[in-house]
Amino acid sequence: MELGKLQKVDLRKAWKHEALDFTNWLARDENLGLLSDEIGIGLQVIQTEASVGKFNVDILAEEENTGRKVVIENQLETTDHSHLGQVITYASGYDAEIIIWIVKDVRDEHKQAIDWLNEHTDEKINFFAIKMELWQIGNSPFAPKFQIISKPNDWAKAIKKSTGQSALTDTKLLQLDFWNKFKEYAQSNNSKLRLRKAYPQHWYDISFGSSEAHISLTINSQSNQIACEVYIPNSKDLFYELEKQEDKIEQELDMKLEWMALEGKKASRIKISSEADINDSEKWNEYFEWLENTASKFQKVFLKNVNRVKK
Repeated sequence: MELGKLQKVDLRKAWKHEALDFTNWLARDENLGLLSDEIGIGLQVIQTEASVGKFNVDILAEEENTGRKVVIENQLETTDHSHLGQVITYASGYDAEIIIWIVKDVRDEHKQAIDWLNEHTDEKINFFAIKMELWQIGNSPFAPKFQIISKPNDWAKAIKKSTGQSALTDTKLLQLDFWNKFKEYAQSNNSKLRLRKAYPQHWYDISFGSSEAHISLTINSQSNQIACEVYIPNSKDLFYELEKQEDKIEQELDMKLEWMALEGKKASRIKISSEADINDSEKWNEYFEWLENTASKFQKVFLKNVNRVKK
C-alpha cells in the first residue's frame, strides 16, 4: 500500500488577506460548520465586520439553539496583545457570551491569559483560543483543521448537559422530533435548503446566503400554527428597502405576507403562516411539505431581492 505524506501548508497560501479572504471563507455555512463541530455547538452568522465603536469584529454570530451572542476574531499570525484587547472589546460591545480567537499560533502568555479569563469570569462567559491549520497530501486540495488550544473549564460537560434530552419537557421533545423528521423529509426530497442540526425549540433556522438575514421556520402548539419567515436581526434599512418591493415580491412568491417592522426593536421579519395542529403527528408530512415548499420559494425570491438591494 502506497501512503501519502501529510504536509502542513502556510495559511497565507490560501488566504492572503484576513478580512477579505479568511473571514469571508469562514462565514460560509459549510466552513463555519467545521468550527461548530470543533467546539461542539451550532453557530450561525449574524454579520461580518460588525461595528464596535471605531472597530469592527470579524464575525458576529449566535448559538443556534440559544441565541447567545458569539464574537469571532481572526488573526492569521501568532497572537499578540493588541488582538487580545480587541477580543475583549468586541465581547463587551456586543455582550457576547462566547468569544472565539482564531490564530496561526498561540503564545504561552496568551494561552495563560485566556485560561485566566475562563477561570475568573462567571459561567456564562466562555473564551476560546483556536489554532488554524492547513494540511495537504501531495497535490491534494488544502484541508482546514481547527485545534482548540484553550477553552472553558468543563466545556464538554456543559454542552452535553445543555443538549441532553433527559431534562427536556414534553413540548421540547415534541419540537425536537418534529424538526428531526422535517429534516429527514426535506433530505429525502433532495431539497436545496441548507439544513442544519435540529434542536428542541419552536424554530428552525435556515441560511440562504446573506449575512444580514435568514429564513426561520416556526411551530406554535398553542396557536396551532406553522410559519415561514425572513428574519432580519439587525438591519432596518434592509427591511424597508425590501418593503418597497412588497407587491413585486408577493407576486413572485404568489403569497400574501406579513411585513413586520417591529418598531422599537433591532429585528424585523417578513412572514407567512398556516394552520397546523403539531400534536397530530399523522399530518406532519402535510406540514413538512408546506414548510419545505414555502422555504424553498423564500430562498429563491428573497436571496435575489436582498442581493439587488445590497448592490
